[in-house]
Amino acid sequence: MRASRRRLLALPVVAAAAVLVLSCAPSAPSSSSPSAPGASAPSSPTAAPDAAAALLEEAGDPAACAVTFAGEGIALDPVLATEGAHVAELPLPEREGAVFAGWYLDAEAAAALDVTQRVNIADVVSCDEDRRLPLHAAWTTPEETAAADVGVPILMYHQFTADPAGVDDPLRLNWAYAGDFEQHMAYLADEGYYLPSWRELSAFIDGRLRLPERSVIVTDDDAHASWFDLAVPVLDEHGVLATSFVITKWRSEPTPSPYVLQRSHTHDMHDPGADGRGRMVNWTPEEIAADLRTSADILGAAEVVAYPFGHYDERSKQGVADAGFEMAVTIEPGFVRPGADKLALPRVRIDYGMGLEAFIDAVS
Repeated sequence: MRASRRRLLALPVVAAAAVLVLSCAPSAPSSSSPSAPGASAPSSPTAAPDAAAALLEEAGDPAACAVTFAGEGIALDPVLATEGAHVAELPLPEREGAVFAGWYLDAEAAAALDVTQRVNIADVVSCDEDRRLPLHAAWTTPEETAAADVGVPILMYHQFTADPAGVDDPLRLNWAYAGDFEQHMAYLADEGYYLPSWRELSAFIDGRLRLPERSVIVTDDDAHASWFDLAVPVLDEHGVLATSFVITKWRSEPTPSPYVLQRSHTHDMHDPGADGRGRMVNWTPEEIAADLRTSADILGAAEVVAYPFGHYDERSKQGVADAGFEMAVTIEPGFVRPGADKLALPRVRIDYGMGLEAFIDAVS
């Protein structure tokens, strides 16, 4: 299973700034014509055999290794990585008439689209005895991708409690029981769910990337103290990558775990506006964009935002876009599918009392 492999190869990625940055510059285009989509990836990298050795020699670091890229139509230079460091975002190549289906640890896995061998930011660099990490591209057709009909649930948690009886609070349903959360995360890990990055999700929405049928994104809103105390240790234990949407006026400290990406829940818009609804639907696009830029500067990432209270409208979306954010999540129910509105992505709400059986139904 992918989860078992992750514990051997990998610990997930850091939040705002990746520990390892794979800065990949394309080589000159290949002179050969690309094969049909779905063809097996070749087993040897397209870059010159000595390019990786030269890169390692120049680095002069015994912990360094060279990541190489192979596959139909792939012409990427090798890049440096560090043994045990987190994998950063990998290239998402494009080919006319084909859909990219990810990077894999060997050619056979690429040909089979074996999710247990698929590599992304939820994994850690593990090099071979020659200090190489060969990755192999997989491709599929647009028709095959459409037939797969993949939908990605973005799970939405809020606060957590250690009391199985829950809490006496008007927002009682927001408080997930920590024991349930542990079962949820254990299930995702044990069943080998794929944990796409937001960049991968964006490419999936565009139709440029095929994601496995069992893909899921875990999120938490507000970064409440109970998230740090009760939820993050569970993510660490099971190796599940998650995103915490942080209100940066209230919290500005670094991520609590390499398993947690911290993204924006705005800086100072988690309060009512003039009409009693959230500031996100009261402020001008210019005010919204200014607030989000402040949040992005603190977090070091302008990628995705969670709308406070789930309130948004067209001016909200304009402010988000003007601030340089590509995506926004709502509290509206549903799975993310190709063609979705990137500034109004649905989520799957996880309430207090959701046991394992209900959770399995929710993510299926």
